[in-house]
Amino acid sequence: MRGNVNIFPLLCVLTGIIVIWYASAIYMNAPFQRDVYQRAKTQWTTTQLIGDTLAQKRPVLPAPHQVAEEIYKTTFLKKVTSKRSLIYHSGITFSSTILGFIIGVVLGIALAVGIVHNKALDKSLMPWVISSQTIPILAIAPMIIVVLNAVGIQGLLPKAFISTYLSFFPVVVGMVKGLRSPEIIHLDLMRTYSATQWDVFWKLRWPSSMPFLFTSMKVAIAAALVGAIVGELPTGAVAGLGARLLAGSYYGQTIQIWSALFMAALLAGTLVALVGIANRMVLKRMGMAA
Repeated sequence: MRGNVNIFPLLCVLTGIIVIWYASAIYMNAPFQRDVYQRAKTQWTTTQLIGDTLAQKRPVLPAPHQVAEEIYKTTFLKKVTSKRSLIYHSGITFSSTILGFIIGVVLGIALAVGIVHNKALDKSLMPWVISSQTIPILAIAPMIIVVLNAVGIQGLLPKAFISTYLSFFPVVVGMVKGLRSPEIIHLDLMRTYSATQWDVFWKLRWPSSMPFLFTSMKVAIAAALVGAIVGELPTGAVAGLGARLLAGSYYGQTIQIWSALFMAALLAGTLVALVGIANRMVLKRMGMAA
């Protein structure tokens, strides 16, 4: 009974979204379909109009079943190695996402440790960390690609660096908050035990920062995926979800665009869920409530 209560609101929202989506698809695709009827001098009914607007090959807004069919065809009916497979393109984007995420997490933790333990870094570096996120990623991505290509760095790394640029910031902010979360009384207690700064860090600050770290990592992994997709756009890449989006926009394949978007959303949700699982495992092992 309890499970039914929890899932019912979700089903209601999902049903509402699908109904609105279908209504919007009919409304947005109808003008073109009427023009088709008019040019062909065909008599049509409302039922026929609705059916045809939901079956256009290049609709302004694809219907949900069209997107679902495209995802099914490009995942289950294509070989994983095929360049028409969404799994293949997702793997390319996943590679740069994970690499950028790892670099971003390591960089973010290192910066946070320096900021917390060094007042000069706190006053000088933190404002620059915050200011770095005011630069639009669409503006900086081509610059990163061009500069790295000029020094001979191509392929996976340029896209990973863009992911790093987006993912390190939430980790820095979260870890600074986490490393500063221990109460004064606990810090004083460590000093009464003659604990070194290293001991305070590993036995108090680091364990206290774990919930903050994993929360920020959930944001960072999603941001890293966005960075990887954006990084594929200015490179003229032929593989990756960004390349699918770009190819779809070039040739007016809106169904392809929407299927790639949904695949990206599914990939992001999966990655965030994996970070959440790691969060529960680590906190449970530490004897903390997840």
